[in-house]
Amino acid sequence: HLLDMEGFAGKYDFIYLPVDFKTQAGLGYAFLNMVTSTEAELVRAGFDGFNKWAVPSNKVCAVAWSLPLQGLEAHIERYRNSAVMQRSVPDEFKPALFKDGVKIQFPRPTKRLKKPDQWKPARSIKTTMR
Repeated sequence: HLLDMEGFAGKYDFIYLPVDFKTQAGLGYAFLNMVTSTEAELVRAGFDGFNKWAVPSNKVCAVAWSLPLQGLEAHIERYRNSAVMQRSVPDEFKPALFKDGVKIQFPRPTKRLKKPDQWKPARSIKTTMR
């Protein structure tokens, strides 16, 4: 993983890279929760302007704080009942949780999950640049 290679192994506890399920391509953004606010500042400084991708690309990373979701619990609550957690969705397309750098199981849903054919476009997430 890129985060691990850049020195952030074990320093994040949540990551989600939304994808287009038809093309299996990333949508160009990700949600990441760092274990501490200090680590969040370091990842922001290290990745804002990042362009050393594993595959050739002219894209440059821009880091922004996600609002209103902040913190691990907020991300878990946002995604645990999301259609993306449906059994039919491949694990690599789902949000992932980590503890001490090791992937752990996501908490079970507290509501009945919608079927994939009932998915709606993602809700807009506000971001703030710092």
